[in-house]
Amino acid sequence: MSVSGGGENNAFTAEDTTAYFETVPSHHLERLLWAEAERMSTLNVDEANFHSERKVVEEEFRQRVLAAPYGRLFEAVAPNGYLEHPYKRPVIGSIEDLEAASLDDVRAFHATYYRPDNAVLIVTGDFDPADLNRWVDKYFGPLTHPDTPIPRVNVAEPVREKSVQVKLTAPNVPLPAVMLIWQGPKVTSDDNPALQVAQALLSAGDSSRLNQALVYRQRVAQSAGFQADLHTDAGLLAAYAIASGQRQPQTLVAPLMREIEALARGPIAAAELDKIKTQLLTSTLNERQTVMGRGQALGWAMIQYNDPDAVDRELQRLQAVTAADVQRVLHQYVIGRPVVTLTYTQESQGALG
Repeated sequence: MSVSGGGENNAFTAEDTTAYFETVPSHHLERLLWAEAERMSTLNVDEANFHSERKVVEEEFRQRVLAAPYGRLFEAVAPNGYLEHPYKRPVIGSIEDLEAASLDDVRAFHATYYRPDNAVLIVTGDFDPADLNRWVDKYFGPLTHPDTPIPRVNVAEPVREKSVQVKLTAPNVPLPAVMLIWQGPKVTSDDNPALQVAQALLSAGDSSRLNQALVYRQRVAQSAGFQADLHTDAGLLAAYAIASGQRQPQTLVAPLMREIEALARGPIAAAELDKIKTQLLTSTLNERQTVMGRGQALGWAMIQYNDPDAVDRELQRLQAVTAADVQRVLHQYVIGRPVVTLTYTQESQGALG
């Protein structure tokens, strides 16, 4: 959203973090630091704005999950993919979760987690470092740490031992779909770069393997993809296909697996691998051309690695990925591993597949 000083601000919550961010002319930096220190130290919320903001989040859930034809399918990945870790609970929750929350819950959560010893402050752009240090000392220095420890998740996600099938239905599903979910590593794993390359080879753009095979050549799907969704404590790998017509969603499993297995077992041309790695590196570098992009890259490095220099190692690790690395990680995490198969169909038709 725009701000009066000539810029924008917003916020987001993900599995491992909540972030507030602003982009404004540099002469407003001191004002922003004051505002963020105030946000951290003083929660200004009452029953009226609590209910108002809850309605905003509920409407976001309705638009993104309930109204979208395949919103419920993608929202079902975490609850069905994770066995015990709190990642099982989608970030936005549900209408029931939101309605159950109280103003006291919000205040308690803020007091527990929104505190100086649980935060990272990142400033990028055109400013004098001496001014920044002075202002941080002025506005953040007086803030005190609560006496209570920061609660940490210590649940270790168990290894999935067997495959399962889940049949999902929803009221607004134009065409059947299937989702395959495997356990993946933590985001800090040495296998992360190879999984990112595998994801891009399978599903990045019109020329990707899944798109070319399932959408254009076989014409069994209107769209297909593969996602490596890795977080601080654990991760999931997921492949999906949305049918091109009314068919049993289970029939999409074999075409999906054929392409994944072909990548894992067949040759990967040097030109194909170089193209994908160049796309990934170019995209990453383009994102870092802006002050916001650089700030976000540093933020994720701190949240995930507790090390700002990890942003540079990310590029080096991507460049070092080989065809053998891609095939190794697919064999390690996907081929022959226990899988959750979600079939997704129109509610009135029952669960096909």
